[in-house]
Amino acid sequence: MESREISQAVIRRLPRYYRYLGELLENGVERISSNDLSKRMQVTASQIRQDLNNFGGFGQQGYGYNVKYLYTEIGKILGLEEEHGMIIIGAGNLGHALANHAGFEKRGFVLKGIFDVNPTLKGMTIRGVPIYMMDELEDFMKNSDIEIGILTIPKAKAIEVANQLVDYGIKAIWNFAHTDLNLPDNVIVENVHLSESLMRLSYNISRYNEEHRAEK
Repeated sequence: MESREISQAVIRRLPRYYRYLGELLENGVERISSNDLSKRMQVTASQIRQDLNNFGGFGQQGYGYNVKYLYTEIGKILGLEEEHGMIIIGAGNLGHALANHAGFEKRGFVLKGIFDVNPTLKGMTIRGVPIYMMDELEDFMKNSDIEIGILTIPKAKAIEVANQLVDYGIKAIWNFAHTDLNLPDNVIVENVHLSESLMRLSYNISRYNEEHRAEK
């Protein structure tokens, strides 16, 4: 297939396709039309066809999509058949919760270490993954195949630690610190702002309440 630039909007929808197709597989569904998939996902059938046509289509007119095949192919596009080594920086409540998420391994994301500055945590494990001290990070990165760093630390330290990870050759950072990271173009950054998500929820709840008050 000829290489083409895929929009970020399409890329953001791919994990949703993957999740819904996985649910269909679990329910024993073998094939589905774009119309039926659109009803489940609240995305138009034409949008689904356009999105998938970026990667070759996968559907057959009059038959729809083979669920298992499409699920497998989207998994390949997302790189989920590969193993991605990860570390978490920050063993607080959020870091602890992420470390306990067993679903990462099912998608090929393997947590290999957790780092913190609290000496009382040294040598402890979370779900079998050891907690190291930050002064051990450089040697660990030299001797481990780590692609992704997850930051669950205060924003005052996030930029410094992110730059350290860049120096150690990290490929991607999943950033939960309350600050946006501006790193070299060869490093993929996903900034996650939980407070912004809550504000969007607040806005939508307010709109919902206003609409229902108007109906009364």
